[in-house]
Amino acid sequence: MNQGWFEMPEIRRRKLANTVWIPLKASHRIKEIGRYGHAGYKFELYRASTLAIPVSQKQQATKLGWGDFANLDLHTGYVENGDYIPADTYCYKDVSGLRLVLEQYTVSGEKPEWHLHQDFVLTLGLKREGNSWLRPDEGYVEVARISEKENGAPYLLEVRALHLKDYLCARGMCLYIVSYRQRAATLKNIDHITWPTDVEETHNNNRWRGYTRAIHEGGMEYGEEIAVARIERTDVDPEEDVPVFGQPTDENTAFQSWTKKDAGQKLYIVKGEFWHNEWIDPASRSPIVRRDKIPSTVSFITDAEGKTKHSEMLIEGGRWLWFRPEVMPVLAHRRGGSLKWHTRDTGEVGCSPGRDVHFGINSIGLINVYAKDIALLDEWEQKIWAGHNVPPEGKVSEELLSSQVKGILANTKAPEKFFPIVLSKLNNLASKKLKIILVRQHERTSDIMKQSHRFRSTNTEGLFALAKDLNRLTAESINVAALRKSLKYPKSEQRGSIKLLENLLALRIHPNHARTILSPLAGIYELRQPDAHLVNLKSNDAFRLAQVDRNAPFIIQGYQLLHACVSSIDTICQVLESWPDHCTTETAEITP
Repeated sequence: MNQGWFEMPEIRRRKLANTVWIPLKASHRIKEIGRYGHAGYKFELYRASTLAIPVSQKQQATKLGWGDFANLDLHTGYVENGDYIPADTYCYKDVSGLRLVLEQYTVSGEKPEWHLHQDFVLTLGLKREGNSWLRPDEGYVEVARISEKENGAPYLLEVRALHLKDYLCARGMCLYIVSYRQRAATLKNIDHITWPTDVEETHNNNRWRGYTRAIHEGGMEYGEEIAVARIERTDVDPEEDVPVFGQPTDENTAFQSWTKKDAGQKLYIVKGEFWHNEWIDPASRSPIVRRDKIPSTVSFITDAEGKTKHSEMLIEGGRWLWFRPEVMPVLAHRRGGSLKWHTRDTGEVGCSPGRDVHFGINSIGLINVYAKDIALLDEWEQKIWAGHNVPPEGKVSEELLSSQVKGILANTKAPEKFFPIVLSKLNNLASKKLKIILVRQHERTSDIMKQSHRFRSTNTEGLFALAKDLNRLTAESINVAALRKSLKYPKSEQRGSIKLLENLLALRIHPNHARTILSPLAGIYELRQPDAHLVNLKSNDAFRLAQVDRNAPFIIQGYQLLHACVSSIDTICQVLESWPDHCTTETAEITP
């Protein structure tokens, strides 16, 4: 073993105050290889305890060391001198601290439970999921987490420094961390260890100790003897059913003693130990808990020349900002994100519950948002928007201007909003008129539906991916077996879902009309192939069938694809509505 491993230079240099994650409690056997006292044994242990202490008591608390923290592990309320001390409170000498982690034991043999202090959890608005505490107000960022052993017992609870320091600032407290680390190994030879038998170094209240000991294999100190004593009762009859015996005396006891000297192989145990005390100071401000105002670091492009303004400057005065459409799925597809539609080109989007902003889509597919709405968001949300900010182009969305300036909501509809509505209507009509389930649901239907919006189409690949998902919700979900049975087609007659649906409609309307209605779905089926099967389109036929203008901006193409799909399904519904109730396919008549 390298001598440096025992001396822990990398650990001794490390400052917890500079790390992203700070341990609140640790009891971790990092590694244990082999058997103690036998060659090849290697062991590393890390333990840490913490107290949140009022800043006014920092000087007194600095005197506390590892030994003074021994009763930190006894997390239970108690009475002292007639006063009740809560389980989360540590009182010693003239120091009173708060335990941010409470350890609960139930019965012997069961693993303990570690609880993050409820005030910390509730004040920061955390939600526990498994071994993590998440903050929904920041897009479900992980704020605290527990690491467990294989048997489920916790060994480390750490918290994100940003949130801990904010909380400490709001409470006027700082965190005192006292930790102990040990590294040990059993070696056959220690010629490479250059310290004396026992060495110790102290620096800034931190202490490191290294020592070596010669041992016999098994662990006994080399060359030493141990005394063994044996005491026996002589007045107990093992043949009695219920033996009864009194207090031991010289007459009813026998005593033997001897010494034992181990003659096992000579080995060496080498240990390095490090005691570390460190303060984690509070942040200078508390924007999360205390809602302190801090200068914004985010700026946005505000004019065609590319001039920028900090978000604070956008609160006063009226203007709009322009963004690339790629920002929409980044926001909406985050956990807690949402996308809602009001009109064809306006709606609300947000990446966290309750933080939606009103948006509009302009004539070239860029996103407009009122600048003040962006400026009022939390800074972490503003950074997401800022990463997609572009100079003004294509004017402000006409429908957004209409609602925010004139107070008039455009009389248009977004196909994304009506897609699930018309699919449900189609199934209800098929069930009522034909007694069949026409569109099958599967476990991913809801997820695919949420992602079926025009903002998927920011490039060619995105357009094809959108087509694939629309096809999965339409042609791939059509109940072919039920249609074939309803039309009385034999199984040997192979026809695709779109063709079968066309044949069904042709029982009520002219075949050419039926083909026209189904053309968008056929075009979507063809467009889905480049994404699904990695083949190239050889003509514009698929785009023509899907009613997509290849010269339009990609976002507009995505809208056209959705509009054609929804219009096709809605028209199918109109045909089914004209179908007489309880009418079979055999008695259906063609309507010119």
